[in-house]
Amino acid sequence: MAAAPPAPAVTRQVGSARPGGQGRQLPGELREASRCPVVDADGRSVPFEALYGEQKAIVVFVRNFLCYTCKEYVEDLAKVPKAFLQEANVRLIVIGQSSYHHIKPFCSLTGYTHEMYVDPQREIYKILGMKRGEGNNVSGNEVHFSHLDKNRLDHVPINTVLQLAGVKTVNFTHKPQIIDI
Repeated sequence: MAAAPPAPAVTRQVGSARPGGQGRQLPGELREASRCPVVDADGRSVPFEALYGEQKAIVVFVRNFLCYTCKEYVEDLAKVPKAFLQEANVRLIVIGQSSYHHIKPFCSLTGYTHEMYVDPQREIYKILGMKRGEGNNVSGNEVHFSHLDKNRLDHVPINTVLQLAGVKTVNFTHKPQIIDI
């Protein structure tokens, strides 16, 4: 018997934001996750909602700071110019599942200078249905796009996420560009 083809990754673009974002009702999982603390590189705790509640944000959850593919993905995220994000009024945030003590070394290793937090108890990961291994479940109201990796090699292309958030895309090639005059 032939093996069944792998299930496709969960990727969905959810409708546009409501003007002003006033009076929004969050679905259960996101409402519960919004109250969970995340911790910055200095050990300061803030509710998850503080990261996206007032400004559009791209929030990337990484599996592990020791994961090679996560490291490469964050290295590419580091190449997104702050000016592109500021022009689009978008925050770029990475959340890991480790101690906050690992944030600065990981940023140094990857060259990442945008915002990074950790969910040391994996509360948000669990509430939003992110599991170790394969499979997932997600819902959200003000979430415009979500993608949960099926495996460690299933990251969404960064330019896809940037485009969906209205941020200019980035040239990730390492080759010098040829300008035809």
